[in-house]
Formats: sequence, structure tokens, C-alpha cells
Amino acid sequence: MSKPWVTGFHDRATGNVTYVVADQAGRRAAVIDPVWDFEPKSGRLSTGSADRVSTFIERERLALDWILETHVHADHLTAAQLLKKRFGAPVGIGRNVSIVQRTFADLYGIEGEVRSDGSQFDRLFDDGDRFAIGGLEARVLHTPGHTPACITYLIGDAAFVGDTLFMPDSGTARCDFPGGDARTLFRSIRTLLSLPPETRICVGHDYGGNGREVAWEASAADHAGRNIHVGAGREEEAYVRLREERDRTLEAPTLILPALQVNIRAGALPAAEPNGTVYLKMPLNRL
Repeated sequence: MSKPWVTGFHDRATGNVTYVVADQAGRRAAVIDPVWDFEPKSGRLSTGSADRVSTFIERERLALDWILETHVHADHLTAAQLLKKRFGAPVGIGRNVSIVQRTFADLYGIEGEVRSDGSQFDRLFDDGDRFAIGGLEARVLHTPGHTPACITYLIGDAAFVGDTLFMPDSGTARCDFPGGDARTLFRSIRTLLSLPPETRICVGHDYGGNGREVAWEASAADHAGRNIHVGAGREEEAYVRLREERDRTLEAPTLILPALQVNIRAGALPAAEPNGTVYLKMPLNRL
């Protein structure tokens, strides 16, 4: 099994981890889940996180083959279009993004502006699809539950799982967004834990805590043995009870309302109004 060169970039504001996955010999790479910085108090966008990733790619003289999304994120705005403009790489996501687009186009009242067919993205992946990053082969696993559109990218010995799993001492993702389902997530996670035990599980978020530094990689064996939500042989019914009870206590993510209306557009902003200003919508009493 190949061992890709994996570099993680942690965004302190959102806890998101952006990955650069590279064929080191061929100098070809993909970026997974890039962040476009957004300050909600002022409504200002900035590019510090994307700039860090870009600087790394340029310094290491990598050619960017792909910009990959594990799902439509609710906690940060994606920088996919920024990186596409800089490097010319296509943007990919799971085919079920259309389900998420329909749901949230209705929430924002933008059905006429946002087509719910995934056409904003350059590649829609199905379960089992394979594609190349230089000399590396990547395989797509459909891993829904957090959202209906979540996918995992299995690249060599590394699985990029988005919000499906957190670090073992933090458990698993929430399932209370539209289309989420704890039972479905459990079954997706069992698929991930059936990968070879040495598989590197590269998680989409970490917040530190529990007396440790921020981290974003653990093995499939680590999760199977000690993940606090699914490890040590926890059964499906027990997991569903635990997950649903926990989800009832969680607040909405800070950036969910600005993020989703940008992310269903593949990271593009709405068109500017006649005064030259771009506006995001704030639906009231809908969440």
C-alpha cells in the first residue's frame, strides 16, 4: 500500500484541518477541505488559511491536481474557488451534494439562483470511484450519516474522513443536520474501521482539550479500540442512543448560516448587488 505525503493545516478559529496530500516523487498533490476565513462580527473575508496552503504548495513545487471536499461544511466557508483560480485544479465532491443543495436552497429562498444538480462542482464522485493524484490512486467511499453527501477519500494508507470521525478521545460527528442519521453514520464508521488496522484516519476537525495538543491523525486500530463513541465493540443501538442524546444538547455551529449558502455554490459568493456589495442571507426562525 502506498504511503502518500500528508501535511495538515489546522485552523484555530473553526477547528478544521485542511490537508495537502502529495505524491512526493511526482510532485503532484490534492488539497482537501480548504478554509476561507470569515469574521462573523464584521462580515469580512480574508485568505490567511488559503495563503498558508498556497505558500506550501509553491514552496514544495507541487502541481495541484485536485481540490476535494468531503462534504458541504457547516462550520467554515470553503476556499475551493480561491484555490481553483490560483492553481487551475478541478473541485470534486460526492454526488449526493444535490440533496444538500435542495435542502438549503429552500432554507435561503435561493432555488432560482442555485441549481440543485451539483453543476457548480467539476467532478461528482460516486461510491467506488477511483482517480489519480500523480502516481497515487485515490478511491471514494460513500460514508453518509453526518450529512447524506459525506464521502471519504482513501489515498494509499490514508483515509480522509471529513466529519465522520473525530480523534478517538472526541468520538464522532453530530447527526442532527437535515439528512443526518446516527444509524447511518454508525454503519459508515464500521466500514471505515474495517479498513486495514494501520490505515491512517485523518479527521476533519480537532479542538484539542482533554489535556492534549491539537491532533488530527490516528489509526483505524486506535479508533476500533478506544474511540469513545464507537470503540471497544459498542453496538449500533447503544451508539444511536448516545449520539442522539448528545446531539440534543449541541448548539448550531457559529458559521452555519453564512457557510452553507456559500458552500452549496462550491465556494462561490452570490452575485453582487447593483451597489457593488455582496450580501449573504440570514433566514430567521428556520433552524
